[in-house]
Amino acid sequence: MPGFRTLDDVTLSGKRVLCRVDLNVPIADGKVTDATRIERVIPTLREIMNKGGALIVLAHFDRPKGKVVPEMSLRPVAAELEKHLGVPVKFVFTDWQTAPKVDVKPGECVLMENTRYNAGEEKNDEGFSKMLASLGDIYVNDAFSAAHRAHSSTEGIAHLMPAYAGRAMEAELKALQLALETPKRPVIAIVGGAKVSTKLDLLGNLVKKVDALVIGGAMANTFLMAQGKNVGRSLAERDLVDTAQKIMDQDKANNRQILLPVDAVVAEKFEANAPSRVVDVDHIGGADMMLDIGPKSVEQVISVLARAKTLVWNGPFGAFEMEPFDNGTVEVAEAAAELTQDGKLVTVAGGGDTVAALNVAGVVDRLTYVSTAGGAFLEWLEGKPLPGVEVLRQK
Repeated sequence: MPGFRTLDDVTLSGKRVLCRVDLNVPIADGKVTDATRIERVIPTLREIMNKGGALIVLAHFDRPKGKVVPEMSLRPVAAELEKHLGVPVKFVFTDWQTAPKVDVKPGECVLMENTRYNAGEEKNDEGFSKMLASLGDIYVNDAFSAAHRAHSSTEGIAHLMPAYAGRAMEAELKALQLALETPKRPVIAIVGGAKVSTKLDLLGNLVKKVDALVIGGAMANTFLMAQGKNVGRSLAERDLVDTAQKIMDQDKANNRQILLPVDAVVAEKFEANAPSRVVDVDHIGGADMMLDIGPKSVEQVISVLARAKTLVWNGPFGAFEMEPFDNGTVEVAEAAAELTQDGKLVTVAGGGDTVAALNVAGVVDRLTYVSTAGGAFLEWLEGKPLPGVEVLRQK
């Protein structure tokens, strides 16, 4: 893979391999309730063991802030990891105050306790990085979702030993390069969600890289206000209207197309199946809340997608958690999935709400790549270097 060292570049047999993964999964009553993150790293872990590596898995869980917090132990995750790996997983408890003894043979797997039990982890403390590095011969990072943090187990350790990208990390980096670094043009970005304020850096970076920007969700309301439209009781950031206007001016100056909704599904109550109607964005009533894009807006977005070669998607179009306000997101997602399956579009999507919305639409498996990384995916879209990725680049 261009620019990064991967498992193809190293001999694993007989080596103690420290593999950093993201096992920060939801747990209720001592059981894992969503194993998506575990499933993503299984191919890397299996490959290391199958190639004769002695596997030592490193991960964090929640925020114990440098203390041993029993309910933030990774112990319950060990059983779930064992189930998915299909081989025994030995759990090693440690408070990380001194280097633990780790007995692991080639082809075996151990899961270490929460790295955040040591306060040095989040400080990227050199002493803790050295303690971790002393446990193995090779470091593999398969936790893209934690790569935006410069912590001991994600960045510090990689300066101290040979470091490589795992298969999930490799897939993520390939998808991201395909989406914005070396994309087929035209490139379209869909940016949705509730707030412009949380996506200013993202919009600033995308304006320079894409051919058209589709703005949806409550964010679009702030832009519509900048155009002088009444948005009724819709969620909007009234103090950012001038900022929205500057972004639109910047787009115009760069000959980029910016697409805002032309119609909306409105209701007077923010609840499932509330009485709703479709109105033109020039005729939003004073008591109306825009909760989804309307059919003309859906058609507009789909016609832009039909001319595109690459789509980057972050954020839903409406209140997708509630019927009937999921229609806009679902219809656009279905169109993107069809174009992707027909080989006409490369679709890379990510961000917590986006993944949830695409799951509602039932299209996750039909898109090119869907990133489960929230903050790391967003920071990459914003054009920021990710410490855990930069340290893996070939020198």
